[in-house]
Amino acid sequence: MKLSIPYLDRQFPLEVSDENLLGVAEPNDFRTAGSPAEILGEALARPYSLVDGPFLAAEKRSGQSLTEFLRGGRRILIIINDATRPTPTEAILRALIPALEQGGIKTEDLTLLVATGAHRKPTEEEYHQILGTFYDKLRVRAVHHDARKDEDMADLGRTRNGTPILLNKRLFEADRIIATGSVEPHYFGGFTGGRKAFLPGIAAFRTIEANHKQALSPSSRSLALEGNPVHEDMMDALPLITAPIFSFMTVLNKDQQVAAATAGDLLASFYAAVEVARKIFCVSIPTKADIVVSVAKFPMDIDLYQSQKAIDNGALALKDGGTLILVSSCRDGIGDEAYARLMAQAASPEDALERIRAGYQLGYHKAAKMAAVSGRATIRAVAELSAEQLKALFIEKACSPQEALARAFKAAGDRGIPCPKVLILPDGCVTVPEPALP
Repeated sequence: MKLSIPYLDRQFPLEVSDENLLGVAEPNDFRTAGSPAEILGEALARPYSLVDGPFLAAEKRSGQSLTEFLRGGRRILIIINDATRPTPTEAILRALIPALEQGGIKTEDLTLLVATGAHRKPTEEEYHQILGTFYDKLRVRAVHHDARKDEDMADLGRTRNGTPILLNKRLFEADRIIATGSVEPHYFGGFTGGRKAFLPGIAAFRTIEANHKQALSPSSRSLALEGNPVHEDMMDALPLITAPIFSFMTVLNKDQQVAAATAGDLLASFYAAVEVARKIFCVSIPTKADIVVSVAKFPMDIDLYQSQKAIDNGALALKDGGTLILVSSCRDGIGDEAYARLMAQAASPEDALERIRAGYQLGYHKAAKMAAVSGRATIRAVAELSAEQLKALFIEKACSPQEALARAFKAAGDRGIPCPKVLILPDGCVTVPEPALP
């Protein structure tokens, strides 16, 4: 089989013999109900309500309409994702703005808050990417969340797990809040979207740090919500927000186009989107592979911190002792530096895990997940990072996917595997492979 793997502004060729190919696992095809505009419009026209419950039949949707939700509100806060997420914010705004205007909401009544979490603020180029054709109209109304500005936070107490809840004060200056986002599997939060717009999206740094420390729990994993302490923290923050919230969530397909959308009550619409996301992103495979090629697609290729999701998902399909090949440009470098410094100081993946247990800092959850994979398999990366940078993270550098595959075949042969099986994840950050039970 011959494939082309996107990388920056070019394509890497990759050839795998039929004898060695276990499969190509990518998000499942999903029959959409029309064009993106039609899907988004239908979601707004038929919002979910809390009394409907999370797993309702579509014909039973009876939530409060956006027009009804806006009635009496004049200070509207819209929470949007930053450029590290594939959320189609421009398309969402194209559906929202006419409804807002019809409800008497003017541009000057709006504040768009970019939910950066602990990420850096967007560049102006990224604002263009996020807002698209609305840049000229709405850029002046857009501000970014800064997790390190404690003076911008409201202290709301603690979660059941002891995490301090500090959220952006703009939440409490608004009459109405519209949370936007996209729902897909998340390697320790269970799923993105919904409640995640608030925590970690617009939470204080120490809130995010304490929440992400919960990622060290074995219960914090992809697809898991019940009993997941990371998810529990997010849920505990929601009742403390006083202004009414209207949610507008998308689920994307394998081409990062809108496959489905849900709107209305934050929780009911989130759980409805989760059910669609499971159908799209959970992919059955016959068995685990000796070699996994996992690709971090744009925009998740921004740095290694984000691309690590492709490592974690790829590892779900990898046999112990195998090779995981990450293909990601990491065009902005390593990303958060804390996890990289810790791993550089460690003598081995096991040493890294011991250091994390001894004292947690934000970002160390990333090191823990990477070290867990490095401890049982070889990781090679095709990336715009130096061999020295990668070696410090227990990753070997490769110049191309084909070269990395050739080295993986040799390593498998040295281990006595005559015909190593290869699995390819063209969208490794969101594809969750589920091997058949032995």
